[in-house]
Order: sequence, then structure tokens, then C-alpha cells
Amino acid sequence: MGHSRLGWGIVGGGETSQIGGAHRIAAGLDGQYELVAAAPDIDPAKGRAFAIRCGVPPGRAYGDWRQMLEGERGLSAPERIDLVTVATPNSTHFEIASAFLEAGFHVLCEKPLTTDLEDAQSLVASAQRHGRILAVNYGYSGYPLVRQARSMVLAGQLGAVRVVVAEFAHGSHADASDNDNPRVRWRYDPAQAGVSSVLADTGLHALHMACFVLGRRVASISADFASCVEGRALEDDALTALRFSGGEVGRLWASALAVGQIHGLTLRVFGERGGLRWAQERPNQLHWTPLGRPTRVLERGDARLSEVARRGSRITVGHAEGMLSAFANIYADIADDIRRRRNGGTLPKAPDYPTGEDGLHTLAAIHAAAASARASGAWVQVADVETSGRRRPAN
Repeated sequence: MGHSRLGWGIVGGGETSQIGGAHRIAAGLDGQYELVAAAPDIDPAKGRAFAIRCGVPPGRAYGDWRQMLEGERGLSAPERIDLVTVATPNSTHFEIASAFLEAGFHVLCEKPLTTDLEDAQSLVASAQRHGRILAVNYGYSGYPLVRQARSMVLAGQLGAVRVVVAEFAHGSHADASDNDNPRVRWRYDPAQAGVSSVLADTGLHALHMACFVLGRRVASISADFASCVEGRALEDDALTALRFSGGEVGRLWASALAVGQIHGLTLRVFGERGGLRWAQERPNQLHWTPLGRPTRVLERGDARLSEVARRGSRITVGHAEGMLSAFANIYADIADDIRRRRNGGTLPKAPDYPTGEDGLHTLAAIHAAAASARASGAWVQVADVETSGRRRPAN
């Protein structure tokens, strides 16, 4: 491995994975990482063979994550990996991420961080204790124009934000005959998915995006969960009302039943001096409507955008740029922080990438939503706790 690149490894994300290819492309897009270790499949032989086809040295193509942990822990810098991505089923995130953090590796975990709130607190505490980066792949926050929206909100261009409306409603699980499909079935199994299905699966991205753009936490939540397809133990449609820590009002709809919607991730922000709207399927445009004036379309790649939005663009204005580049922005931000830590530099107080603390907060919101749904929509406070378990004021 060239010393100019960071060593990267991945657990999960194998040949049939929905997300593994995106991680491999995104991590390699800027030439900052080299894939040098992998345990990509629950089948050891398949996993090793696939890792080797991806260019992993045979001696570091592992049959399972425990072999990978032991093998990489036995190496010294610069040979050993700097960052490991955990792209396995939700219920396994905690055990794997915890083991790598305890061994001194930086970790990027697929969302949700865990299925259990105490486990998420434990991971954040472990990362803090060992001085390691713990990031969560809310990859859509890597889109340049999502970052532009955040910059505009935090700069006060909208004035005080009043209402935020977020959606992640698709129709991928609308066919009841898919109930026996293993790639669908686990999402509605509480043993594997936790207390929530669609809100914790796709809705979590919309929830994080709202928090990210506002620079706020969710203070309280009211939720209505519905299992519209017979036989599902967890919800396939969720409607939530949110109150943010700054008093802003939020509305979030997550669904797997929205036939005709392919992806369905959108965000609208309404302030006293203007409004913004963005849709993930048309990510190169951000619609900005100043109060009393015509709508303007802000284009990705425009030199007049904020510095963080300009930095997130890799190709000139007018060309399509999408999810892989958004994921790559997360990887690039983490690489910058790894190098800062290595060189003793000052780390940003609020990184542009989603942190373990963000993953902990969104999970707390999901648990509050599940409790609210069980209580027929009663408002439930979202636990905003330090890893010690003490409550802290919402930011």
C-alpha cells in the first residue's frame, strides 16, 4: 500500500449486497483510500474469493470479521487499516463496530448505528475513550446542495426556521407477495430490525437530514405507525410530528408503500424570510424562494455557493453528480479527520460528516417514536443523553 493512501477495510458489503458496491466506489473515488482488507460475506469461501477479485491481497481476504480483526490488529502502521466500514445487517453492527473500536480502529458504520439505544451509547463512549472516529453512513448528507441548504440555514438567510417537512417514501415493499423474500422479511422482524422498520430504515435518513440542515436535535416526537401489509410485525408506513430543540416544527413521512415513488427522499425548509426545497432524485438543484420574491434555482457546481458545497462537487456545473459522489464526500471528510488526528491537528467541533453522536440521537428519536406509536401518538421526549447516561440540554 502506498503511504499516501489510507488503508481501508470493509466487513459485509459482499457481491450481492445492496450497498457494498457504493462503498467501494465512494471510498476509491478521490484516491485517498486503498482497499486492503475485507471480510465481505457470511460464507467464508465466497467472501474470500470476492475480496480477492476486488483487489484485496489474498492474505488479507478474510473468512469472517473476527479473523479480519485479529489479522489487522497484528499489523503495525502503515500496513494496517486506518478505517473499517461495517456494512452488515443491523443487528450485528454493535458487536462488530465495538470490537474494532476497542482495537483502536476508526469505524464508519452503516445506519442505523445499532438497534439498541444502550448499545449506541456504548459505541459512542468507546470511540471517545479510545480517541477514534465513529461515523454513521447517512450518506445523503454528503450531497453538495444539502450542505448548501445547511449553510444557508445556519447563516440566517431564511431567518428563524418555522417548519421542516421531510419525506422518505418509496413503494418497494408494497407487494404483499414479497413477505417471504428474505431481503424484505428481515426488515419487519423485530429480532433483526429492532423497534421500527420503515422509520428506522429509510425514514432515518430524512430524520438525520432535517437535523443536519437545521443544526438541531429533535426534542419530542409524536408518531403513528401502521402495518398495512398483513403479517408484518413492524410498520411499513410511519407519520411523525417533531418538535426541534430550537422550537421548530417538523413533519416526517416514511413509507414502503408509496407505489410509483422510486426513492422519495425530499426536504423542505420554511423560514420567516424564505423557503428551500430539495429532492434526492434531482440532487443538482436547490430551490430557494426568498419571501415575496420569485424562486431561484441554485445549481450544484456554481462558484457562488458556500465553500462546503463547492468542495463537495467534483465535476463542472451542468453534469450529473449523485449518490456515489455524496458517499465519497463522507469518506473524504473522514480521511481529513484521520490525517488531522495523526498529525496532532485541531479537529472541527462540528464535522461535516455524520458522527456517532448523530447516530445515537437519531436512534433515540426512533425509540421515542416507537414509544409514541404504542401510546396512540402521545408526545414523547427524545432522550438526549451523554454516554454516561446523564441528560444534557438540547443544542
